[in-house]
Amino acid sequence: MNNSYENSFLSKSIFNTQNIVLANIGWAVLALLYFLLFSAKVPGADGIESRAEWYVIGTNIFEALAYLAAGILCLRNWLSPQIVSGRNVWLLIGLGMLSYFIGGIIFGYTEIVLKDEPDVSVGDIFFVLTYLLLGAGMILAVASRRINLEKWQWLIVLAIAVFGSLLAWWISMQQEKPSELLVAILNWFYVVSDVVLLIIATTLLLAFWGGRVSQSWRMIAAAAFSLYIADMWFKYAQGPNYQSGEILEVFWVFSGVLFGMGAVLEYDASLRRTRRTSGRKRA
Repeated sequence: MNNSYENSFLSKSIFNTQNIVLANIGWAVLALLYFLLFSAKVPGADGIESRAEWYVIGTNIFEALAYLAAGILCLRNWLSPQIVSGRNVWLLIGLGMLSYFIGGIIFGYTEIVLKDEPDVSVGDIFFVLTYLLLGAGMILAVASRRINLEKWQWLIVLAIAVFGSLLAWWISMQQEKPSELLVAILNWFYVVSDVVLLIIATTLLLAFWGGRVSQSWRMIAAAAFSLYIADMWFKYAQGPNYQSGEILEVFWVFSGVLFGMGAVLEYDASLRRTRRTSGRKRA
């Protein structure tokens, strides 16, 4: 019995909110340093500059573990009956994180092991699922609240929507037109999805501002912004000489980390709210 109590106490003390948040921040800092220190291209035996394979493997590991951890933390919220924003919200976001994790693994395997960079791969199935699940989860979060934004807040949403759309359109116009219809459809799906997530994230940020779980949704909004930055950079940088591992791709890692931090902050806020409510009832 004592051993069981000690194990339970040790588990709670290690996996508390503060430690999980610090671990996420530490992972983001390590990823940033890794990208900054080792992303430079070096000339190979053939004289062509490229990034070391071990570096590309490392970037995939940073990204994959960030989304895997985020998925687990979001699903923990789904399993909690006390969660404030609704369990289905976190189920959808958690499944989106795990879909991105699987898609990233497939993409990394194709690029590093198979030495191939197809325009469309099996990984795209999971990336598409990610956007659909994330969008559904975030829309459900918005729908669960009575949106009553001020005029200036709606102007902010409109300004970000216009800016995000124009930037995405401009970047898309710089690219060569794909010859395959499926590739063109996927390209526009990703662009539109990024802009939609950006708009929803801005609305969520303003709607939850100052509420009981405002901190968690600030993290979610920041995660969506990070995803937009990384995706737009990836689309802009794509070309015959593109190589994975550019510095701005660290925003993919940031996005996974921020989704995870949003989940753990919501979990903590929900538990605190439940304790306060039960305390008042006993009084």
